[in-house]
Amino acid sequence: MIDDAITELTPTVGVKAACAAVGRPRANHYRRHRKSPAPPRPIRQRAEQPRALSAAERQQVLDVLHGERFADMAPGEVHATLLDEGTYLCSESTMYRILREQGEVRERRRQATHPAKVKPELVADAPNRCWSWDITKLHGPKKWSYFYLYSIIDIYSRYTVGWMAATHESAALAERLLADTIAKQRVQRDQLTIHADRGSSMASKPVAFLLADLGVTKSHSRPHTSNDNPFSEAQFKTLKYRPDFPATFGSIEDARAFCDTFYRWYNQHHRHSGIAMHTPFDVHHGNAATVHVSRVRLCGRTIESVLKESQTYGKTTTDSGGEEDPGRVERDRRRAHGRRGRSAGEGQ
Repeated sequence: MIDDAITELTPTVGVKAACAAVGRPRANHYRRHRKSPAPPRPIRQRAEQPRALSAAERQQVLDVLHGERFADMAPGEVHATLLDEGTYLCSESTMYRILREQGEVRERRRQATHPAKVKPELVADAPNRCWSWDITKLHGPKKWSYFYLYSIIDIYSRYTVGWMAATHESAALAERLLADTIAKQRVQRDQLTIHADRGSSMASKPVAFLLADLGVTKSHSRPHTSNDNPFSEAQFKTLKYRPDFPATFGSIEDARAFCDTFYRWYNQHHRHSGIAMHTPFDVHHGNAATVHVSRVRLCGRTIESVLKESQTYGKTTTDSGGEEDPGRVERDRRRAHGRRGRSAGEGQ
């Protein structure tokens, strides 16, 4: 009865008003009368634009554009020329549309296409195989005055193999620092790869010629990509997040003194999370394996001592008659159980 009333009212007032009149929610009405699965929608035929050009007219436009007179002219220029002569074939956009359908709208000049830059991936399996270097600014005593810190880090050991604080940034200083550091580390030809970003000093000709003469492979970050040199950036963050890092440096001597203290701590005492909490000095000089073995042995002795102590607490004693005291046995068992629980909790 309600369905009949809705069916009768729908052509006049619509489904919403009909459902409201009889007091039935529209969702219930649609659910009762829906078809599952839904019937396929008819394919809509796109109506032809009444003012569209016919096939003959489109061919006429193509013939004009392909003609010797207009073959080397842009459609906009062709359209304007024809208008000045009192001829209207179609709009400028229609000319472009017709040419695009024929695949004739493209760059006519032979321009070089540059492939996408490949993300640099460097692998170091030993010290002095791959270095990363960068330059950061240190605030000076006055506004807009800076000192420049050059830092070279070994990405395998995180050891800072060379650094320099200077009053200015230049390719000559970078060249001297790299040459001295390579000589100090006794790097052989074709052994080392040095990665840097695309700063003026890093991409300078003096640095490039030096690395080529020494047989060192150079690598650069992708253009406008700030996270392709993460090792140097992470070290600079460690430097500037130190509790004693000053807001400004009074002189270049102050900057050098602070950096000297920092790099001594960083190389010899800083337990680095990227190298299993070893110091860069131990990893760079081959002492990490010995330190790791001593850590494992210490942990093993600690575990053995706890287990042995637990077993000692778990032993039962007898009285003079040689018979075990049931009450003492139960107390020892509970004590040993509690000791094991505390030992396990302390080890977590």
